[in-house]
Amino acid sequence: MIIIPAIDIINGKCVRLTKGDYAQQKIYHENPVEAAKQFADAGIKRLHIVDLDGAKAGKIINLKVLEDIAAATNLIIDFGGGVKNITDVGNIFNAGATMVTIGSLAVKHPEMLEEWLMEFGEDKFLIGADVLEDKIKISGWLEDGGINIFDFIGKMIALGANNIFCTDISKDGVMEGPSFELYKKIMVEHPEINLFASGGVSTIEDVKQLQAIGCSGAIIGKAIYEGNITLQELSIIH
Repeated sequence: MIIIPAIDIINGKCVRLTKGDYAQQKIYHENPVEAAKQFADAGIKRLHIVDLDGAKAGKIINLKVLEDIAAATNLIIDFGGGVKNITDVGNIFNAGATMVTIGSLAVKHPEMLEEWLMEFGEDKFLIGADVLEDKIKISGWLEDGGINIFDFIGKMIALGANNIFCTDISKDGVMEGPSFELYKKIMVEHPEINLFASGGVSTIEDVKQLQAIGCSGAIIGKAIYEGNITLQELSIIH
């Protein structure tokens, strides 16, 4: 079970949204590098960085945060938000990320993603599926993607992508537990993928239950920042 703490960036600061609502944001760290260092010091190996400004604007805005975190830690980082062309992908790798997170572009331009998968390799990409009532949402969760989660994952597998994280927007940031039933359905339909749960993880028991379902990992944000799950607990599972 791979534990991946999340750092969401708005205006260079580490924040969390509630249900993807930019109007409901809480700042947890003025300096995200300090948060990343805490994860690394606790023995965590991975980090998920989301450029929320970039996701909303449709272009990468907070690349400097990635550069600073990569320079200050040895964390294996995936970074996304506003990626729109191969230059962006190269810039993210050059800034220190190991993987690029692709969300909206995978829905809008799957042919572009397919080219990148062939050029860089499947293991260099983490595909984000943001879901509300089984429907994919894009552009910082602000637009309807026009496809359901199961068909979307099927398309991604056909392209050669197997690392997929799924966020149930209705669960994100509300600390009421993840969408266990949704993840169970995904694992039944697509057992071949590496599925990472995201959104709603509130306790260490949630993590253990996701592991039992067959999830490869969990992306965790608010539960860490609010102290519901300690880094010591996560490092033991990791």
